[in-house]
Amino acid sequence: MNRAWIGVLAVLLVAAAEPASAYLKFGVDVGGRTVVLKWNGTPRYFVNDRGASGVSASDLQAAVGRAFATWQAVPTASLSYEFAGVTAANPLDEDGSSTLGFLSRPDLDRVLASTNFVIDDTTGEIVESDIFFNSEFPWSVAPGGEPDRYDLESIALHEIGHFSGLGHSALGETELMPGGGRRVLSTGAVMFPIAFGTGSTASRTLKPDDIAGISGIYPDGGFEESTGSISGRVTLNGQGVFGAHVVAFNPATRTMIASFTLNDQGDFTIAGLSPGPHVVRVEPLDDAETDSFFDPSATIPLDFRVAFSDRLVVAPRGADSGIVELKVVGK
Repeated sequence: MNRAWIGVLAVLLVAAAEPASAYLKFGVDVGGRTVVLKWNGTPRYFVNDRGASGVSASDLQAAVGRAFATWQAVPTASLSYEFAGVTAANPLDEDGSSTLGFLSRPDLDRVLASTNFVIDDTTGEIVESDIFFNSEFPWSVAPGGEPDRYDLESIALHEIGHFSGLGHSALGETELMPGGGRRVLSTGAVMFPIAFGTGSTASRTLKPDDIAGISGIYPDGGFEESTGSISGRVTLNGQGVFGAHVVAFNPATRTMIASFTLNDQGDFTIAGLSPGPHVVRVEPLDDAETDSFFDPSATIPLDFRVAFSDRLVVAPRGADSGIVELKVVGK
């Protein structure tokens, strides 16, 4: 088995104020084709035996356990996790064990936490995944949160999404801060790449986009048979748009699930939708840095206007809508 080590800077810190799938998934090139990174079987994880300021080692273990339990409770996903015990090992040690814990990383002054993988690059199987929480920041496990401290359970829930194979969702709204960076106003996904500010516990609960994502990688409970998908193409002046953000809104349930155009033809698929009519919107990826979603070398067009489908688009149960054409115009 060949192994490869990869890393994800998963939660970006911003200035605090006094998110053919419904998500991005990680993949590896195997023989000229992209294979989705996923666990085969039940991943076992260890928790480091050291705490941080305001958070004991037992607090860390409990908060992480609650976050794993939240993902495991998704009824339409088959993934479960096993707590293997407490360890003195550090996260990021390539030791064959998946470890979560605190590390002091003052050099990463905008990163609250990070998830890394060791993978089998011949199959795409995840064989080890470590998560570190940056102890340079103030943390809290208080049930209602604490002012001036970041909620450990919320950040752990996001990181365990990465641990499980999910990339970032772009379902969120931010605003630029006068001193630089972005402030999160709202999100429609735990997997939005920018964290809420200190004191917030808003990201302890999975959203429909998160649930569609984890269920798409590890489908269970009739997920694929009971949901539908919408597919289409986004074009600008007749040319496909790569990296556009496409959102399906269900007026009946008021839920949103989103995807991206992932090739130069502007093709997209939004899966995991409740059967029925949806409003489909396309927008530029301008509420977070584009390299939170795509390779920094990729060119992602941002200079176009928001557009909507000219009709409600039906996601059929257990099937796809067929191609929906979305034409955007430049700003």
